[in-house]
Amino acid sequence: MENLIDRFGEGAVVFALALFIGMVFGAAAQHSRFCLRAATVEFSHNIWGPRLGIWLVAFSAAVFTVQGAIATGHLDVSNVRQIAAQGSLSGAILGGLMFGSGMILARGCASRLLVLSATGNLRAIVTGLVLTLTAQASLRGVLSPLRESLGGIWAISGGPSRDLLAHIGILPRTVALIAGGCLVVAVAFALYRGNAKSRTGAAVIVGATIAAGWVATYAVAQNSFEVVAISSITFTGPSADTLMGFVNERQLPLSFGSGLVPGVFLGALLMAVITGEARIQRFEAQMPMERYLVGGVLMGFGSMLAGGCAVGAGMTGGAIFALTAWLALLSMWVGAVATQLIADARAGAGAAAPRPQT
Repeated sequence: MENLIDRFGEGAVVFALALFIGMVFGAAAQHSRFCLRAATVEFSHNIWGPRLGIWLVAFSAAVFTVQGAIATGHLDVSNVRQIAAQGSLSGAILGGLMFGSGMILARGCASRLLVLSATGNLRAIVTGLVLTLTAQASLRGVLSPLRESLGGIWAISGGPSRDLLAHIGILPRTVALIAGGCLVVAVAFALYRGNAKSRTGAAVIVGATIAAGWVATYAVAQNSFEVVAISSITFTGPSADTLMGFVNERQLPLSFGSGLVPGVFLGALLMAVITGEARIQRFEAQMPMERYLVGGVLMGFGSMLAGGCAVGAGMTGGAIFALTAWLALLSMWVGAVATQLIADARAGAGAAAPRPQT
């Protein structure tokens, strides 16, 4: 690693690692159909189905591999932003609820929209752009004062206060063993619910890429004289930064985020082409565009308020047991299930209503 950094520089090495990890994530996410939104829809219908199984496999794999890396000394997350920096409990709750509601309306979370965009889904492309622009406005633009006000309602200091394992008093090795057991159960459940072995294995790879991102950036940081942020897979912030880089810079700045986004897109595209699943999909009459646009806005603002998206907070932050990440993930589930139940109730009422006479 030190030789690579000396030869190519920290930025180029981090970019290349992110590009490769992103391609693996994109291909595995496309093949496994990994999607938090689909899992919450099944749960809201009281169905423990195949999509829920895939999400449980990916999440268990992420926790198992990340905590295993910490237990074996290959990773130290005590100084990462999700734990060391000041956080917001109100932001995690409110942002998570908004994100969960938005992903139901938009029929996919931030990562799923990026993966679907690579397969030719024009609905996902438009919604993803709205999400990204809203996220940028929430981070540095006109919506940032509102985000800061909501986040400041219930702030929490960085350090042990944000470390859920420090509160519980469990060692990473113990968590890794528990997560390993959960992974075995989740794999069995996913297979029992009809998922193919290849899709279930791809879900394991999705979770493992979370650990790969953490370990890769940590290795670069340990061998560099420059300050390198230790991070892993997340989408709203990197998507916004990558888009602004394309718009404002003559050359795209080399970072983990700028390598991750195109990597995921390329990986999903290659998998879709190989499996024959790439095709153009447009907005249709039964899929109103305004629903997707509202969903994109809610996810863009919600993710910036919550400190990450369904992957960034839910899996990347959840795997290191950041308190705000787990609170955001729980809120995403609540927001998604509540929105789906409301949508089902409205659809049922519409179907039961008598047709007007002409």
